[in-house]
Amino acid sequence: MTRRTVRIAMNGVTGRMGHRQHLVRSILAVRDQGGLRLRDGDVLWPEPVLVGRREHALREIAERYGLTEVSTDLDSVLADDSIDIYFDAQATSARVEALKKAIAAGKHIYTEKPTATDLAGALELARLAEAAGIRHGVVQDKIFLPGLVKLKRLVDGGFFGRILSVRGEFGYWVFEGDWQEAQRPSWNYRSEDGGGIAVDMFPHWEYVLHELFSRVVSVTAHLTTHIPQRWDEQGKPYAATADDAAYGIFQLDGGAVAQINSSWTVRVNRDELVEFQVDGTHGSAVAGLRHCRVQHRSATPKPVWNPDGPGTGSFRDQWQEVPDNAVFDNGFKAQWELFLRHVVLGEPYRWDLLAGARGVQLAELGLRSSAEGRRISVPELVL
Repeated sequence: MTRRTVRIAMNGVTGRMGHRQHLVRSILAVRDQGGLRLRDGDVLWPEPVLVGRREHALREIAERYGLTEVSTDLDSVLADDSIDIYFDAQATSARVEALKKAIAAGKHIYTEKPTATDLAGALELARLAEAAGIRHGVVQDKIFLPGLVKLKRLVDGGFFGRILSVRGEFGYWVFEGDWQEAQRPSWNYRSEDGGGIAVDMFPHWEYVLHELFSRVVSVTAHLTTHIPQRWDEQGKPYAATADDAAYGIFQLDGGAVAQINSSWTVRVNRDELVEFQVDGTHGSAVAGLRHCRVQHRSATPKPVWNPDGPGTGSFRDQWQEVPDNAVFDNGFKAQWELFLRHVVLGEPYRWDLLAGARGVQLAELGLRSSAEGRRISVPELVL
């Protein structure tokens, strides 16, 4: 058995997502399990190099986890021939330039989404990466959640018959920051800084719908800023210029309709922070982060509308839980492992920069739909 080291420049690990999900629960988790075992019996050992603008924050993280390499000079890191992969979890506004530098340096690319602030920029990255002959991937973590893995299993098994509709609810209340600290950074609520829930969440909904059902062919969206003033990390008030709620209707190839509400101004009355209900001619399912429940047509009750009397039972109790039938790992880690195998072994991997561009496209067209008050067709992207 041989240990093969892959060195990863990780930019943006001082942020919540880059730190918790990508560094700790993915790369360090792979190291904690003794590395990633490959098909030939070798073990892949990821070696992170922490990159960012705040050296003291990088060193604090490195010391906490027993790491040694940090840098505030991205150019010198990318010039290092020992670096195999560049990973980006920065704010979107800083991402494109960094990714272009990494592609020019011949590094393989793995990045958070959205990959760019507009479709033109996202497509340029995909074309540059293809021309450079590098391997590239975009984080699409939601499809690795246990609940959606079970939902995909139902789709592939033909459980639904003809799928009619998909209804999604995502969100929670993000505190304004005055009387209670906000749990999301203030830039999320300023459009000039790349904020907005549509820009954040529509790329997720694009790949969820595309991977589980079929591609989106049109979008009708209404975006709004329900809370026009918030308070930043220093306790200072600022104008919230970005949308904090997005209500979308997505027509899918094949005729199914998806309705997904995304909101940072909703109090949760669901079993999980995100839930999707899928209705088909043969059955229905409700999937969240971890759980998935089904109701087959043979077991569908016969509700009767009667506003004059009390209900006779719980509708939730009439659904059946889908078993795990597998051990589910952290979704971010699962995708990291697939990408690492893609880089080292060339194993198939379809969640690339073109897939990332589809997400940017849907967000861009959602913004346009809301501004123009009409349905917008979604052209199929090609390089």
